[in-house]
Amino acid sequence: MYRNTFLEIDLENIENNVKKVIENHNDYKYYFGVVKADCYGHSDLKTVRAVIKGGCNYLSVATLDEAIEIRKEIKDIPILCMGVITREYIDVCKEQNITITIPSLKYMEELENVNVESLKAHIKLNTGMNRLGIKEKEDLKKAYEIAKDKKIEIEGIFTHMYNANNQEIYNNQISKFNEITSLIPLEEIKIIHTSASDAMSNYEKPQNINGCRLGIIMYGFTNRKELKLESTFSLKSQVIQINELNPGETVGYDGTYEAEENERIAVVAIGYADGISRQNKGRMVFINGKEYPIVGNVCMDMLFVKIDDCVKLYDEVEILKDVEHIKYVADYLGTVSNEILCSIGKRVPRVYR
Repeated sequence: MYRNTFLEIDLENIENNVKKVIENHNDYKYYFGVVKADCYGHSDLKTVRAVIKGGCNYLSVATLDEAIEIRKEIKDIPILCMGVITREYIDVCKEQNITITIPSLKYMEELENVNVESLKAHIKLNTGMNRLGIKEKEDLKKAYEIAKDKKIEIEGIFTHMYNANNQEIYNNQISKFNEITSLIPLEEIKIIHTSASDAMSNYEKPQNINGCRLGIIMYGFTNRKELKLESTFSLKSQVIQINELNPGETVGYDGTYEAEENERIAVVAIGYADGISRQNKGRMVFINGKEYPIVGNVCMDMLFVKIDDCVKLYDEVEILKDVEHIKYVADYLGTVSNEILCSIGKRVPRVYR
């Protein structure tokens, strides 16, 4: 780390956040730590271990590559891959003890000539999001029967709530889940999970549900203020030059910012190659606890901040300060906090504490 730009990850806060969530939702048996996308940008197996230490007893990822990276170091925890794994990689899943997702009846039929005996699987149901999953109860019955005939271990069944902050939509999805599963012996399935972070936080545990998936909530993002979750993610950089501008002088590519008076502009050692897109122009960063605006077009490796006399050369700049600041940036950019966390590039070192 040679340019004093880094992402600070608080492992203790991750562990404690998981513990607090589980303590407040202790009526589940299975707690899935969603560690896909490099643990929502937190990266490194240290984060995965903090999630497990906090109390998660199952992990879930999006891709087989993510699962294999974890399995290289952590042998004893089950891992569910929620993405689609094509038939040529089924043997890898069996060898590495990776649980697959069955996303459709057609997928189940495509495994006809594949040795899937003893393969662990969770069936995904489409209750309204229309991404992955089986939508019709007759299709689920057929897929379930094929799986049993081929001696696949149907360990779990699940769905995803696409708008957990809308109770009517949530209730409709639960009703749809119950309808789709009405033709199979649900009591024979070990793990049933319908709720991710928001749904788990907003509603009582549905009857017969024994699993939940902890995602963004592990990193402090929730509307449940009483949980007192802590920030885990802070992106920091440094002032590497201060320029004194005269009225009429411009800053950066295309001269999109023009000084109206004598102004001080800090050059900061981070840019869009690090995940700070040009759309960040105009939003606030923190220097010495005070807010200052990004001005001009963000460059590939640097950006500009309008400052006052309180800022000195080599001062630390908080590009993403904490949960509330990340929420503000997400609103400013018209996106969600998840995307902000996942957007920070690989060349930004992660520093763990």
